[in-house]
Amino acid sequence: MKLLPFVLAALGLAALAGCVAPVGPVQVTRFHAADISPLGKGTIAVEPAPGTDGKSLEWQTYQIAVQRQLALLGYGEAVSGQGSQIAQLRLSRAVTDPVRRDGPVSVGVGGSTGSYGSGLGIGLGFNLGGKPAQQVQTELGVMIRDRATGQTLWEGRASFTVDSHSPLASTDLAAAKISEALFKGFPGQSGETIEVK
Repeated sequence: MKLLPFVLAALGLAALAGCVAPVGPVQVTRFHAADISPLGKGTIAVEPAPGTDGKSLEWQTYQIAVQRQLALLGYGEAVSGQGSQIAQLRLSRAVTDPVRRDGPVSVGVGGSTGSYGSGLGIGLGFNLGGKPAQQVQTELGVMIRDRATGQTLWEGRASFTVDSHSPLASTDLAAAKISEALFKGFPGQSGETIEVK
């Protein structure tokens, strides 16, 4: 009976561990113009990139997350069509089934020879893990342009993949994490790809 609290605590920790799915790093690549002095100044509007549906709730969630990061960098918020700069946002999210490379049953054969005789062994393995979880792939791209000239001042892409059980499979959490990773150390080293955990 005295062991009961310890057993319950261990079961609770195991349950919590099962709920928290691993989170992979965010891959981030950024490019910027030689003159970075206009970045982080003035007002900026987050607008849909050409061919992007800016009316979807998912896109709007990412718009809010990107606008928040831009405000932290020193930009003033502007409504669409206004502001000295434009942040064109594009978003891609896809759910894929992982490819299983091995079958549910595997057979292994091993042998050895030597001065003390020879031996042969056969092993049979069964994969009881079930079907792997679906993967959610998210890619966020932002291009900052000068509104008056149309010149591209900065461009960044960020992406990550998690399984569908991860908390980051939800739009709200994914938007916050990937936006923060994209602008970490802004403007970043031009042409460099980094991993943000």
